[in-house]
Amino acid sequence: MHKSNWQAWLFLLPATLLFLIFFYRPLIENLYLSFFQWNMISPTMKFVGITNYHSIFVSAELLKIFFNTIFLVFILLILNFVLPYIYSYILGHLITKMQSFYRSALFLPSTISLAVASIIFLWFYNPIAGPLSIILNSIGLESPRWFKEDGLVIIAIATIIAWKSFGYNLIVMLAAMVAVPKELIEAAKLENASNWIIFKRIILPMTSPTALYVFTITVVFGLQYMLVPVNMITQGGPNQGSSNLVYIVYQYAFVFFQTGKSAAFAVLTMIFYVVILVAKYKFIDKKVHYEN
Repeated sequence: MHKSNWQAWLFLLPATLLFLIFFYRPLIENLYLSFFQWNMISPTMKFVGITNYHSIFVSAELLKIFFNTIFLVFILLILNFVLPYIYSYILGHLITKMQSFYRSALFLPSTISLAVASIIFLWFYNPIAGPLSIILNSIGLESPRWFKEDGLVIIAIATIIAWKSFGYNLIVMLAAMVAVPKELIEAAKLENASNWIIFKRIILPMTSPTALYVFTITVVFGLQYMLVPVNMITQGGPNQGSSNLVYIVYQYAFVFFQTGKSAAFAVLTMIFYVVILVAKYKFIDKKVHYEN
């Protein structure tokens, strides 16, 4: 092997070892654990083969968990991907006054922890004395029990995550927006191109690499952030109506003490992420415009 190749491998070795120890080793151990029955208290583990997987697939719970997860991702993509895209275009190219104020105001919630955000929205959605309830009552509508009804609880939890993450996604997209050469936009305006045409023909292609990054972190971080508000407010309820593939792993491990089943759900969660990444590569990555 060429000397430069040996040097490259030596530089990569520390990172590779850390990756193997702290990433692949836990994955393999989790896969191994999914074939056992263990409550984290007993000194011995009972081998049960694929029983954990079988019990998951034959239960109606799995379908509900998958639906909650996909529904959550759909809402987050609207609130934390589509809206930041539009807002960043408005702030970057349409608004000329008080830009710093709008950027600071929209980014401010990102500095608040998820625990604090969960408490704020628990008060905001209170069906008796919350601000949303007062507004609805003023126009003759009754506030639903947001955290006690299927469907609505996912929307309520998603807004907590979206409110927390919106500012970061906006700033990232805004950086891509202002990097678009102004000469192209000015030339398009000289040709009487509308704002929609400019956005579609110039902004979208040139910001697509950053948009792909924001799309990815919206899905990945959005599901990870789900753990805190669900654990603080609903604990997966009502009747697993707010649980998802991430929280169910925690729930079976540290609430039900069924570690093997929790590990099996973790494997399914990993497969879910892999499917999303493969779909992203097949249908989205190839449409991204890279300048070089």
